[in-house]
Amino acid sequence: MTDPFDLPDLAVRTQGGAVVAADDEFFAGKENLVLPGPARARDDFGARGKEYDGWETRRRREPGTDRAVVRLGMPGIVHAVVVDTAFFLGNYPPHASLEGAAVEGHPPPSALADADWVPLLPLSDLAGGTANRFVVEPGPRVTHVRLSIHPDGGVARLRVHGEVVPDPRLLDAGPCDLAALENGGRITGVSNAFYGSPHQLIGRGEARSMGEGWENARRRDDGNDWVDVALACEGTVTLAELDTSWFLGNAPGSAALTGTTADGREVALLPRTPLQPDTRHRFVLPGDTGVARVRMDVFPDGGMARLRLWGRPTDAGRAALYRRWSGAL
Repeated sequence: MTDPFDLPDLAVRTQGGAVVAADDEFFAGKENLVLPGPARARDDFGARGKEYDGWETRRRREPGTDRAVVRLGMPGIVHAVVVDTAFFLGNYPPHASLEGAAVEGHPPPSALADADWVPLLPLSDLAGGTANRFVVEPGPRVTHVRLSIHPDGGVARLRVHGEVVPDPRLLDAGPCDLAALENGGRITGVSNAFYGSPHQLIGRGEARSMGEGWENARRRDDGNDWVDVALACEGTVTLAELDTSWFLGNAPGSAALTGTTADGREVALLPRTPLQPDTRHRFVLPGDTGVARVRMDVFPDGGMARLRLWGRPTDAGRAALYRRWSGAL
């Protein structure tokens, strides 16, 4: 069984997550909650006191709780939550809870108060200066989460790990990246990820540095490195992008793509092909066979910024997308 904390962070800023509302952010801004990377120590003092890399409310003098609402960059089913109170020691909230809601479209924050919020994490104890980890019983698909801290205090980061469940209408509207994390693509296997997570290969947008791609250790044998991707659904792949941007002295010498059909048959999509450093390679593929998984082999090793597999769902893939989506509502 997959460790729920290894599932993608549905709320992180780099995948489109945003904190759209907060009851109070007197000492530190709500936007910090979903920033990528761990919180950092800050030694500065401003006009309102010590500065923290997180969200911090003022001291409450009346009963109540403080809340922050996060729009998930990737709607889905929540499996685990991390409420990280890094560097908040004398000012962390002793308790927190989390709710979720599924909202159609792009509502303004004022409309979210009337959403149908369902419990995800019950009132739970927190420790200061700690990445407080909680496994969540999977429930319905949600587009927003609401963090409540009891009664006040500071939280450095909120991580919402889960299974991406895309809106099939968006994938059905035209060619789409069937491998993209935000569309429901998943990394299901990797040979080595010493320097960079393979999840970043199928992340949103362009890599901004070598650190935002997948990079393996240097090989000292006769083998090669690889990564397996489960597509958002069975589909026909007609355009592949193998982007080695930022990888200059450590790009693969060549790469190949192999698809696997729903019944387990392997299909050659891209034969072993030479690659250049720091280059966005684009290859037109036949797209004559529907595949459910794709394996990228790199020879012998090296880093890749992004892998894009553009195509369309097959009839079977489209039906599976709609079943999964409707079943998670």
